[in-house]
Amino acid sequence: MDETIVVGVDGSPVSRTALHWAVEEAKLRGCAVEAVLAWHVDYAMVIGPMSATIAAGMDRDKLREDHRRLLEDMAAEAGPEVRAVLAEGDARDVLAKASEHATLLVVGSRGAGPVREVLLGSVSSYCVHHASCPVVVVRDPKPEHVEPKPVITPGPLL
Repeated sequence: MDETIVVGVDGSPVSRTALHWAVEEAKLRGCAVEAVLAWHVDYAMVIGPMSATIAAGMDRDKLREDHRRLLEDMAAEAGPEVRAVLAEGDARDVLAKASEHATLLVVGSRGAGPVREVLLGSVSSYCVHHASCPVVVVRDPKPEHVEPKPVITPGPLL
């Protein structure tokens, strides 16, 4: 069986970082890279901020094409050794399934915050707990050095 590193991508800066990390790791290991972009229309989430009529009129083919184009652009940017895989479904389930044939699963973590994580669930956390192979979670890099902002006070308070 050929070794494959599967990396979940979504177009975010941290997923681009994860993809580049996976490509470098694949070079060290001498294995293939599969960039997986999972997409689906979650009508329960869509209907909240917009009317049901607008949600029902969403063009699934256009959405699929937009995701395909994003994935192909990311894969081309990362290098010719990256195989692009577009999958319809929840990212958590798609990546856990893809991990079954992977030697390593790489995902980015956006740190969406506790409220969003409770409502939607963390893809990276789900993968860590459900993947069939080791998982690497790539986080947004923090600035190495941040200059402290001066504290301005109105002067002595009497």
